[in-house]
Amino acid sequence: MSNDGTRRTTPPVLLTVSGSIDTAAAEQSARGERPRADYLELARVLPADVLDYPAAWRAGGWVGRLFARLGAPNLMLAWVCFRWRGRYELIFTDGEQVGLPFAALERGLGAGRCRPRHVMITHILSKRKKSVLLDLLGLQHAVDLFLVYATHQKRFIEQRWHIPPTRVIYTPFMVDSRFYAPELAPPRPTPRPQICAVGREARDYPTLLKAVDGLEADVVIAAGSPWSRRADSLRRAPLPPNVQVRRFSFVELRQLYADSRFALVPLANVAFQAGITSILEAMAMGRAVICSRVPGQTDIVVDGETGLYVPPGDPAALRAAIEHLLAHPEEAERMGRAGRARVEQYLNLDRYAERLARYAAECRRAAPGGMARLGDAPTQR
Repeated sequence: MSNDGTRRTTPPVLLTVSGSIDTAAAEQSARGERPRADYLELARVLPADVLDYPAAWRAGGWVGRLFARLGAPNLMLAWVCFRWRGRYELIFTDGEQVGLPFAALERGLGAGRCRPRHVMITHILSKRKKSVLLDLLGLQHAVDLFLVYATHQKRFIEQRWHIPPTRVIYTPFMVDSRFYAPELAPPRPTPRPQICAVGREARDYPTLLKAVDGLEADVVIAAGSPWSRRADSLRRAPLPPNVQVRRFSFVELRQLYADSRFALVPLANVAFQAGITSILEAMAMGRAVICSRVPGQTDIVVDGETGLYVPPGDPAALRAAIEHLLAHPEEAERMGRAGRARVEQYLNLDRYAERLARYAAECRRAAPGGMARLGDAPTQR
């Protein structure tokens, strides 16, 4: 039954997707051409209706279309969530880019009315503009459950707004371990040892290039990212002779991990989970990871067990870690096996979707203002 007592004909949850759903994604995944889409798996497990940009354009009326034409499609998503608030028991927003505008609408236009529960995936609220916005408008009161991918963000949210830990849940991100599986891409021989670096978001490639210049190994950089709006740090950077940069299909990227001794994730000093997709893909393929230890990325790589941490912006330290694993391939292989085991145990798409569905169900059942203990992530080191 819905909130108004009528018989429900739709799922009780609405899930937003900040983009346009690729209608061919499911078929491509079924053919083994790409990983499964996380939002499709989550929508299936919740279960939930999915709201993306095209659906919001059709449903948003003139206000929603105005937002879209002004270049604010995420405001259009938030507006449709608000318009449809009476149809659902829970609104599940896929990031603060939708969740905060929706919370603002609830605090303003929806004040005094019964509202659906709101679960928000939260990437980074420690930026000044976002923090001040929450301070001024009290938007944290219109979010029942914050799901964060970095413990740094969990601590910040709890301390800044005095929110109980039961409302701010650290839940690690995921990888499709069925697609990124070592048995699907046997390693191919390379003339020299090969290592790889994947992704663009908040990457410190200038430091990497200094670290690998003259190294007795080849470095392949796959610097494409569909999500990053940041400037490409490789632009105008001179490449050493042993470094190449190119784009890869999903299948080619899987093979790149397989052909590499280990993976590098050099990061700028950021407070969110930059690099997480590349880290998890490499781990799923049984590869050790050398990663910059920055505030937002301390939760996934277990130092000395699944990879190595190095200080950010330190080419000498990065070079030393690379040379160490090249000189000790058995250690890199051991770390790779441990990483794959960790992915199989907890960090895969299936466990992720089940976990988030459980959190959403608990949020729906909880009495107003109270949440049961939800965080069951393994102890982070």
